[in-house]
Amino acid sequence: MTSTVPNAVEHADEQQPPITMFGPDFPYAYDDFLAHPAGLGQIPATEHGTEVAVIGGGLSGIVAAYELMKMGLKPVVYEADRIGGRLRTVGFDGCDPSLTAEMGAMRFPPSSTALQHYIDLVGLETRPFPNPLAEATPSTVVDLKGETHYAETLADLPQVYRDVANAWNACLEEGADFSDMNRAMRERDVPRIREIWAKLVEKLDNQTFYGFLCDSEAFKSFRHREIFGQVGFGTGGWDTDFPNSILEILRVVYTEADDHHRGIVGGSQQLPLRLWEREPAKIVHWAHGTSLKSLHENGEPRPAVTRLHRSAGNRITVTDANGDIRTFQAAVFTAQSWMLLSKIACDDALFPIDHWTAIERTHYMESSKLFVPVDRPFWLDKDERTGRDVMSMTLTDRMTRGTYLLDDGPDKPAVICLSYTWCDDSLKWLPLSANERMEVMLKSLGEIYPNVDIRKHIIGNPVTVSWENEPYFMGAFKANLPGHYRYQRRLFTHFMQDRLPADKRGIFLAGDDISWTAGWAEGAVQTALNAVWGVMHHFGGATDPANPGPGDVYDEIAPVELPED
Repeated sequence: MTSTVPNAVEHADEQQPPITMFGPDFPYAYDDFLAHPAGLGQIPATEHGTEVAVIGGGLSGIVAAYELMKMGLKPVVYEADRIGGRLRTVGFDGCDPSLTAEMGAMRFPPSSTALQHYIDLVGLETRPFPNPLAEATPSTVVDLKGETHYAETLADLPQVYRDVANAWNACLEEGADFSDMNRAMRERDVPRIREIWAKLVEKLDNQTFYGFLCDSEAFKSFRHREIFGQVGFGTGGWDTDFPNSILEILRVVYTEADDHHRGIVGGSQQLPLRLWEREPAKIVHWAHGTSLKSLHENGEPRPAVTRLHRSAGNRITVTDANGDIRTFQAAVFTAQSWMLLSKIACDDALFPIDHWTAIERTHYMESSKLFVPVDRPFWLDKDERTGRDVMSMTLTDRMTRGTYLLDDGPDKPAVICLSYTWCDDSLKWLPLSANERMEVMLKSLGEIYPNVDIRKHIIGNPVTVSWENEPYFMGAFKANLPGHYRYQRRLFTHFMQDRLPADKRGIFLAGDDISWTAGWAEGAVQTALNAVWGVMHHFGGATDPANPGPGDVYDEIAPVELPED
């Protein structure tokens, strides 16, 4: 069991095919596309060495650049801050370099199979992440309204929590055909996936997560809805998601994106950094030993983009912070979408007006974290009176909301994520410095664990982030509100440009914001691969018939299209 409230009916047949992020909006097998020996496609030899701008050096931008380089193009990566984007791993001043904090993405589900392709490619290791009641988590404490409950399994919690778990399962079955969709996705039954999802999109696009719960007979109890919001499933409380579209939540539970999480040993930022330096064995045009790093002057990306506009011949012209101006036949934009509205001076002709509307309407979730290094995983000590762990992974309705305990062995220094919060809970921390935040957090945790002196174990200064205050992000991740399905469809399908006027082609949107599964690194990878297909097609290239790309099969699996009138 990996969640306080299970996100699905338990499966009796353990021999079922593994789940993957195979839809439901666009049920394309990205993992099969990546694994095929034919590769992702080719471009005409006449285009080899042609420069392509890649704006944003997060995971999506680096994956796109890496695959375009392998095809023989020359990616020119622009990055305003640091390679990695929301994969940001930091250390603690004066502490052992092995102690790290994941300021952005920190847990990855096995259903992220395209992401796993690149994790394996660069030789990174993963290990189970200590979510609430996960097998890797020694114990979990749920503290609500001043009552504290210690648990090693769901069965250890009071009956009301099992009632809430049962209500959630019933709600999914009654309102979202969960078992049927889960089975279809495991079997990659595209017609059935599309049949179920088309009805749900039409029925639920205007519904909030909270409204979906309220419409269920299983959740008629306000107390049950309140507990579900505060404790949630998988990663903790989900009440901060209650105003969002229920379609966003269904995408998570159908693909089991909130279950069985793993962390990347040494930090997630290693993935884009290793891809930046990787010298692929199979590469066209470029000499063996070529990497993205070697294609860039001094091994560094170009600086921040300050202006984007169209120029003669439907080219994309990029101005950077150094004043350098370059013109490209194609560009991939993977940075946070709102950058196009604020920090980058843009030509209105870059995109059709309805795409501009979709970019402007994108809704972002706020998120804050604070980590401290400690001398050892003292939480594994046993209370002499109770025999329990002296401290546990903690879910609470206090300011901290979620506290995670991260160690690399009993005798080594360790890290505590004192607080991980979203939306309004994140905004509460915004005015406070790192030390002020830590003091409030220690006070809250002291009320839950009055006999534990956390402070005496701290060996370095805290590190913190509020993604809504980061100048190149302005939020942690996209989350659609009710009625936003049409906007998201426009952004996700932007890589299919044959249907666009000629003067609106050549720049391709990608990244977490563009994906159907925002907040999960898998979405960044999938949209990068869509953009790679789009650039290849733009240059007159094609995939091998044995390995059709997402654009080749688009008409068969295109996302549901809702009427505009």
